[in-house]
This record gives sequence, C-alpha cells and structure tokens, in this order.
Amino acid sequence: MYLVPFLNEVLVNLTQLFSTGKLRASYRIVDHRERQIAPHSLAFTSNGQRLYCGFEDAIEVFDVGYPGEGTRLHTTPSKKSKDGLKGIISALAFSNYHSTTDELLFAAGSLTPVSGNIALFSGDGEKGPLMFVGGGPRAGVTQLQFNHYRPYMLYAAYRGNASGLVYSWDIRSRIDDPLVIYDSRPESDALQGVIEAEHPTSSNWAKNQKLRFDVDIRGRYLGSGNWAGEVTLFDVETVEATLTQNADSMDGGYEEDLTTLTVPPTLRFNGHQDTVASVAFQPWRAELLTVSGSRHFDLDDEDSSEDEDLVEDGLGQAFGEGVVKRNKKGPTVLDNSIKLWNMAPPI
Repeated sequence: MYLVPFLNEVLVNLTQLFSTGKLRASYRIVDHRERQIAPHSLAFTSNGQRLYCGFEDAIEVFDVGYPGEGTRLHTTPSKKSKDGLKGIISALAFSNYHSTTDELLFAAGSLTPVSGNIALFSGDGEKGPLMFVGGGPRAGVTQLQFNHYRPYMLYAAYRGNASGLVYSWDIRSRIDDPLVIYDSRPESDALQGVIEAEHPTSSNWAKNQKLRFDVDIRGRYLGSGNWAGEVTLFDVETVEATLTQNADSMDGGYEEDLTTLTVPPTLRFNGHQDTVASVAFQPWRAELLTVSGSRHFDLDDEDSSEDEDLVEDGLGQAFGEGVVKRNKKGPTVLDNSIKLWNMAPPI
C-alpha cells in the first residue's frame, strides 16, 4: 500500500506504508514559468498504473513507474477561452466500468462557481471533455466519486450554500439534471444556534469547510456528516434501483418530466460534538470511520490590558500611557477526534 501526500508540498511523493515507510518516487509539476507547483487534487486510475493531479486549468498525468515530470492535459484551450473546464481542478474520480487506458472514463470538477463545473473525459483526455454534467449548484466542487457497483452513477459534493448536499447523476443518459440530491444537513439548528451564540462572528462557519462523503464498496450505502455533529447514512441502492427501473426498460432513457428527488437520510445519529468533516467505509468489514473538527473564531473575545509604560510598535513609534493592547485569540475546536463505528446488525 502506498500513500501520496501533497498538502503544502511542491513535489508529489509516493511513500510505502506499513513495511518501511520509505519514499519510493517523486513527481513534479512545472508551470510555464518553470516553477514547481503543488496539485489541488489527485487520483489513481483503477489499475493503479497512472496518477492524475489537478491544478489550475490542467491535469498532470504521471506514470507511476516513471518518476519525474508527467504529461499535461489542458482542460481549457487557453486562459482567455470560455470553452472547456475553467479554474482549479479540485476533484477527480475514475469509473470502474473501464480499466484500460484507451477506455478510461473519469470526471473532473472545478472550484469555479458555475453550474457546469464538472466534465467527463475518456481515454487520455487529449480530445477534451466528452460532455459537461449540468444541473448542479453554482458552487465549487470539493469531491467526486463513482459508485463501485454501479459505475454509471456519479456523486458530487460542493462547498458554500450547497454544503451538506450530495448530488448524483446517471451519466448513461441523464446528465443535464441530477437524478437525486442526498440531503445530510441537520434537521434542527440547535447546536448551530449554540455555537453562533458563543461565536457571534461565525455565522457562516460551516459554508466553506469540506464535508467528505463515501460510498461503500458494494454501492449500497452513502455516508456523510454535517456541521451539527451528526453522521448520516443513505440507502442509495434502493433509491436508485427504483428510479432506474423505468430507465432500463426504456433503453437507458428517463421521462422528460422526471424531477430531481431530494432524499433525507435513512439513518441519522449524533457522533461528535463538532462538524463531522469526513467519513469512510471499511472495504471488507461493516465499519465506518468518522473524523470531526472545525475552527471557530471568536473575534469579540479579546484580551485587553492597559499598559502604563510606553509601548513601542514595530516601526519604532512610541505611544503614551494608557495604551490598550488587544491580544487576539486563535481558533478553537470543540471536538477534534476520530471514531470507528461498528455498523454490523446485532446478532
């Protein structure tokens, strides 16, 4: 098993886990000014032979067996062009339906807040986007994932006003509008009201935090969290089977008047005392991992003190007596923890 850390790093490093922990390879992205830049997203192909890294207006493709520089895939013809996928490529996902390089199918999402900021590519992507996925919110994409068992189902998470919502599309035919929206937002604003009362300047504290979801390997459940500390589970298999039953009988087509369905969670429980930022299913056991934590800023709560002596600032200017010094406090975290949940039914 290998790990590819890239946060706050210019080089993309491939590190071997469990046995040695040694650095196995490094991959670099060089821009037109010959500067090394860090990617904003990355994903392995289904066979693990290639590594795709997204950054502004482009995707760098590396052959895992050959460290160094890779092949650049431009998602837009030019900086001034309005065509293609514009902005920072913030999310990448590969469909398990195709495994070879020639038949490769992957999705890329951008942080540009427009409705058509998700595109589908095939093969090596040199021919540009196959199609754009529409009907999403005007917000930046934070995560993309295909269903493992039904590889034609694509899920997307966003930041901003769409935080807490997971959109899904059937890319076989219905790409102009989402098929289902899974709503993991809290039922009540009780905890949010308490937090806002204690932190009056943090009214939009949950809007830009990434909330990462996951789909189990059987493609049955989708798990997510929200800013009220809740863990939510959706039975996507039942929902999608009901909606796609008629589509299969119509050769993959949906009724024109079919509206997007908003689905509440099948199961909801309080797991943490702060934002549940990420969930992950254990592939071969009925277990769920959840991670919580969020930074809360309290700008009104500042330490003030009067100094009778002269206070000299960084420019060498002296101030008189009775100067009030304000020490701003750093962000606080209500609950910063990792929990492992047993999701198996009782015997």
